[in-house]
Amino acid sequence: QVQLVESGGGLVQAGGSLRLSCGASGRTLSSYAMGWFRRTPGKEREFVAAISWSGLTVYYADSVKGRFTISRDNAKNTVYLQMNSLKLEDTAVYYCAADPTRVGRRALEYAYWGQGTQVTVSS
Repeated sequence: QVQLVESGGGLVQAGGSLRLSCGASGRTLSSYAMGWFRRTPGKEREFVAAISWSGLTVYYADSVKGRFTISRDNAKNTVYLQMNSLKLEDTAVYYCAADPTRVGRRALEYAYWGQGTQVTVSS
């Protein structure tokens, strides 16, 4: 069982930056594909970014491309989401996800999920 814990969320003004972190207890993440998703009230969970276990393959949603960067430090057992130039529409609960098979853009491809961290972008 992989237990994921997100951190780094908070309140930020539009145009600002935040860095989310995702760590795990009980299991090393180095062999897992990792993804970030987000959800706003009344909407389905939305893909944000994903990275393969090696870090060689990364995917981004069009809405965040050029502003967000996903990365991983397997030595620290942590995956990051650097979010720059934040917009009001980036406000959501952000979830970290892991899967031992392959990296993907769909939520159903991920077996393990964190509890989420709130990101609120204000004007």
